[in-house]
Amino acid sequence: MKITTLVQSLPVLACLLAAGCSRPAATSFQGYLEGEFVYVASPLAGRLDHLAVNRGSRVETTAPLFTLEHAAETAAAAQAEARLLQARARFEDLLKGSRDSELDALRARLAQARAAAELSGLEANRQAALFRKGVSPGSENDRARLTHERDLRAIDDLAAQLATAGLGGRIDALAAAGQEVAAAVATRDQAAWSVAQKTQTAPRAALVHDTLYREGEFVAAGRPVVSLLPPDNLKVRFFAPEPALATLKPGVRVRVGLDGHTPLEAVVAYVSPLAEYTPPVLYNRENRAKLVYLIEAALRPEDARDLHPGQPVDVTPLP
Repeated sequence: MKITTLVQSLPVLACLLAAGCSRPAATSFQGYLEGEFVYVASPLAGRLDHLAVNRGSRVETTAPLFTLEHAAETAAAAQAEARLLQARARFEDLLKGSRDSELDALRARLAQARAAAELSGLEANRQAALFRKGVSPGSENDRARLTHERDLRAIDDLAAQLATAGLGGRIDALAAAGQEVAAAVATRDQAAWSVAQKTQTAPRAALVHDTLYREGEFVAAGRPVVSLLPPDNLKVRFFAPEPALATLKPGVRVRVGLDGHTPLEAVVAYVSPLAEYTPPVLYNRENRAKLVYLIEAALRPEDARDLHPGQPVDVTPLP
C-alpha cells in the first residue's frame, strides 16, 4: 500500500521539483565600465622635448600635450618661405617689363631716330630737286633717298622695341612663373604642417589616462605618447540572455548601479547581433553556461567624468 501511494505521488513530486528548480527571470544584469581610449601621436618621429601633462590630470580641448624636437622642420619651413619670396619676386619682375631707365633710353633713341629721319627727308627732297634740274648727279639723289628710308625703318624698329619693353614677360614665361609660385606655396604649407605636427594638443576634453614616453626619449612616427579618456568614451557594457533582448533595444533607458555611487541612467546604444558564452568573470547561478548577448549603454558625459574603466555595475531596465 505504501509503495502504491508513493508511485502515485511521483508526478506531484516531479512538478514540485520542477517548480523549485525553475529560475526567476533576471531583473538586473551584471556588467562593467569600458573605456575607449584616444591615443595621441605625431605622424613624424623625433625626440620628446616636452611633456605637458601628467597621468591622472584633466585637460581641456586644444590643451598642449607634448612637443617633439623640430629643429630640422623649422629650418625647412624657413627655407620654403625664402623660396616662396624668390618665386614671387621673379613673377612680379616679369609682370613689370623693363625698368624705367631702360624705357627712357629707348624713348631717347626713338626721338633721335625721328630727328635723323626728318633731316634725311629734307636732304632727300633737296637732292631730288637738284637731280630734276640736272645740277646733281643721280648717285647723290639715290644716296639721299636710301638714307631717308633707312632712318624711317629705324623709327619703326625703336618704336617696336619700346612697345615690347613695356609689355613685360611673355604669356608662357608668366604662366611658368605662376606655377613656380604655386609650387613654392605648397612647399611652404607642407613645411609649416610638419612643424605643427611636432606639437600635439588634446582633441577633446579628457582625462589623461597614461603617458607612454618620458622627456628625452626618441618617439617613432605614429607611436602614441599620451592616451586620453574623454568622458563620453566611457560606456556601460553588460550581457543579457536572449529573452531580455525584447526590452533592451537601442534607445531604451537603464539604471546603472555602482558601489559607493548613486545610481545613474544610461541609454542602450548597441546590441550585439551575435550570441556568446557568458565570460567567466560574470559567472553566477542565474546565467552560468547560457548564451548571452553583449549590450552597450551610453552614459551622460557629466555622469561619466569621475568613473573609471573596469568598475563593476548592475544594470536594470527602467520601465
